[in-house]
Amino acid sequence: MTLRDLNTMFAPKSIAMIGASERPGSVGEATFNNILTNGYQGIVYPINFKAKHIKSVKAYPSLTALGEPVDLVVMAVPIKAVMSAMDECATLGIKNVSIMTAGFKEVGGEGIVLENKLKTIAEENGINLIGPNCLGHINTDPEVGMNASFARRMPLRGNLGFISQSGALCGAVLDYAAANNIGFSKFISFGNKAGVSELDLLNYMAEDPQTDAILMYLEDLVEGKEFIDLAREVTMRKPILAIKTGRTAQGAAAAASHTGSLAGSDNVYDAIFKQAGIIRVDTVEGLFDYAMAFANQPIPKGNRVAILTNAGGPGIMTTDACINSGLQISKLSDDTVKSLKEKLPSMASTKNPVDVIGDALADRYKLALDELLVEPNIDGIIVVVTPQNMTEIKGTAEAIVVANESQKGNPNRKPILTAFMGDVDMSEGFNYLNNHGVPSYKYPESAARSFANMVTYRKWVERPQTGVKAFKVDKVKVQQILDGAIADGRSELPEIESLEVLKAYGFPVPQFFQAKTPAEAVTAAAKIGGKVVLKISSPDILHKTDAHGVELNLEGEAEVRAAAERILAAAKVYKADARVWGLTVEPMSKKSIREVILGVIKDSRFGSVIMFGIGGVFTELLKDVSFRLAPVREQGAKNMLESLKMKALFETFRGTEAADKDAIYDAIERISQLVIDFPQIKEMDINPMLIYPKGEGAVAVDARIILEKQK
Repeated sequence: MTLRDLNTMFAPKSIAMIGASERPGSVGEATFNNILTNGYQGIVYPINFKAKHIKSVKAYPSLTALGEPVDLVVMAVPIKAVMSAMDECATLGIKNVSIMTAGFKEVGGEGIVLENKLKTIAEENGINLIGPNCLGHINTDPEVGMNASFARRMPLRGNLGFISQSGALCGAVLDYAAANNIGFSKFISFGNKAGVSELDLLNYMAEDPQTDAILMYLEDLVEGKEFIDLAREVTMRKPILAIKTGRTAQGAAAAASHTGSLAGSDNVYDAIFKQAGIIRVDTVEGLFDYAMAFANQPIPKGNRVAILTNAGGPGIMTTDACINSGLQISKLSDDTVKSLKEKLPSMASTKNPVDVIGDALADRYKLALDELLVEPNIDGIIVVVTPQNMTEIKGTAEAIVVANESQKGNPNRKPILTAFMGDVDMSEGFNYLNNHGVPSYKYPESAARSFANMVTYRKWVERPQTGVKAFKVDKVKVQQILDGAIADGRSELPEIESLEVLKAYGFPVPQFFQAKTPAEAVTAAAKIGGKVVLKISSPDILHKTDAHGVELNLEGEAEVRAAAERILAAAKVYKADARVWGLTVEPMSKKSIREVILGVIKDSRFGSVIMFGIGGVFTELLKDVSFRLAPVREQGAKNMLESLKMKALFETFRGTEAADKDAIYDAIERISQLVIDFPQIKEMDINPMLIYPKGEGAVAVDARIILEKQK
């Protein structure tokens, strides 16, 4: 994966603005004014073939007329002028271009053709191209001071990097950030990404020493696998918080299997983002709630929280919010409780939550904070303040800031988040805190969720590092099966072939036979001996039980023959035009304690995605499944089981023995290797896979594989 060098894009020593204008309300006027008036430390050249000067700066009719190269060209001109200007940039050897002009890919038709031409010019001439159809990009570093955008304002300087595919959203984000005193290191709208992509920008942010946390708004991921691989590396150094909208292309076509029908875009993105350590956020407000915590406070060492409040009700609300977010309200040590009792009024509560009661002035908060900051049984503090008549709002905020700053240099520093509940009365304290590095929220739920996300990030960074297992398998056998299906013009493997594939990859499977007629089913049953199972074998009947296509506990010639005839007749009634290959005959498996499903869906952006969950007839009903992008590491296989809502079912439960989880992990890792080795597998289900008690293994009793159609 080769990524771009964007240093001169973000720290250019010279900028040429094509389309610079003095016409009020134009993009050219707004952008040129932003470059001029926000402290840009380089040279700027307005390019306008009609004007001699723009805003008292000498103008030039073209880039060529400058007579010298520039580091960055910004364009805000009609489409036809963009195309000729791009040719001029190529001729002059310019390496960085930002195009704000709209009307390209996003409008379709001729716009797509023109954007492809832009892309070709950029690729052939080594040009870093941001856009088209973008707001521009900003670098708040005072040594650069560049606002090469038509945004309404220059953001405050900070340590958050913001990357957005939507230019319109950027305006709203900047306004929200200004209202909440949130600053940025870099702020980028990259539009249609005909050149520079989120991959390039993420890599640049990862190396930027002024960026401590990365925020992203994404609409689509074309290079999804590459993005996740890069994000996995970046999140080990810096947190990534992302809003992802839109749907994957595979959604409508993926109904041929259980896995396909359950692999909605949100499910897949949630799982894959978690696999890369990305914190997915639903709203802009949530994005900045969490970002303020990451940007200003240390990552907590654990999930143990102390709550400090001046009101009982809000203390209970905060407790509920913390517990619902997966945090622990820890018990304070005897020494801390004793010291708090000595220093606080008798009516105060010295348990957790610590309630300093409604008449608390700033000094009382400070006393309590000093005690909690040295408490060994907590990892951080949420301070809740409600506006009573005697509350020193600004003074309390100042006391919290002093307490926070007293920890600087302490390796055991604890994060402090606050909820100054209210609006008008609390605004002075709220703003003071945010201006001095202590995140303040209007309600405790936001503080609790922000703390919980920092804990999640800590767990990600400190997770066990495991590798990808390599099993000894029979790849030749699988290749023969797939080649045979392709030669027959089939994209589906009947169950017997699917089970052969699993067997070649070391999955435990039952003895099985394919029977075309009831008579062949009788012969196969006799070879097996004992009780058998008959199942319809058809690429057009996905849910066998719905079609009355499964019969169990069959024994003897008469039972087997009659069941075979019933199944074949039921298939014609269920779907008259179904292709029926016959019947699969298997021995009755011993009773399991759990049934699971294991599957694969080929995603157009990410490649093969593994699904694991509660299986059998309850798969579609419960939809308790988890996803991971292949290859799945050892720890990833364990996380897939731990992600289930019903994970407790795999432990000892109401007299049922604990399930053989090692057999589950083994199966997940084997199917991961299978689809990496054979990417032509489009969809796959193993359902059910019977799980036995710990140490007794598992068996895959039914399987279905769908191949990508040959072109």
